Amino acid sequence: MGKIKNESIITLYSKKEKCCGCTACYAICPQKAISMVRDEEGFEYPQINGNKCICCKLCIKVCPIKQIK
Repeated sequence: MGKIKNESIITLYSKKEKCCGCTACYAICPQKAISMVRDEEGFEYPQINGNKCICCKLCIKVCPIKQIK
């Protein structure tokens, strides 16, 4: 499963407030394309490595914030 040329890298959140830092996306990524990066306040947020991401969207499917309707 490779990345489609026209498909852009997945955006997990637009603002830090849209991420709870649960690491579910990090844990499920089959390519280990997500790392948890500490911000200036010491909280960790996921960051996607575009070179490793295959756009499988498992990170989106497992995200508890994105599942709230």
